[in-house]
Amino acid sequence: MSVNEKSYQNENIFNLLGKIYQAEVAGITRYLHYSFMIMGHNRIPIQKWFRDNATESFDHATTVGEKMTSLGGHPPIVATKVEEENDHSVQQLLEESLKFEEEAVKLYKELAIEAEKVGDIALEEMAREFVRSEIEHVDEVRKMLRRPDQA
Repeated sequence: MSVNEKSYQNENIFNLLGKIYQAEVAGITRYLHYSFMIMGHNRIPIQKWFRDNATESFDHATTVGEKMTSLGGHPPIVATKVEEENDHSVQQLLEESLKFEEEAVKLYKELAIEAEKVGDIALEEMAREFVRSEIEHVDEVRKMLRRPDQA
């Protein structure tokens, strides 16, 4: 592999890490906001679930930011824009969460592929662990979106 190919692949990795970092930082805002907007008799467990997701987004952003700087990169200072429908029904918030989680799976899978190309086993393993975690979130949200009679 030539030096140019390696730097191009590293640039791909830095770009992906930057997108992931921004998405995770946006996830903190997204899930914290959602936790505030939950009303009704099921508020406490749903609010807690959203706050737990905000904490996990923080943990992922921290890990990704540390990885970026260890590879010589610079985490972006701005998060991705958080789209909001201003419909704060639990159904709508879960549908928005599902889109967010599915996008995270996609980004982490891309990172795993790029890390494998350059032979960075540690980065690949980190990406694969986050793929597993995000897929578990997708599965959980899908279950939450199903009505009990659809089980």
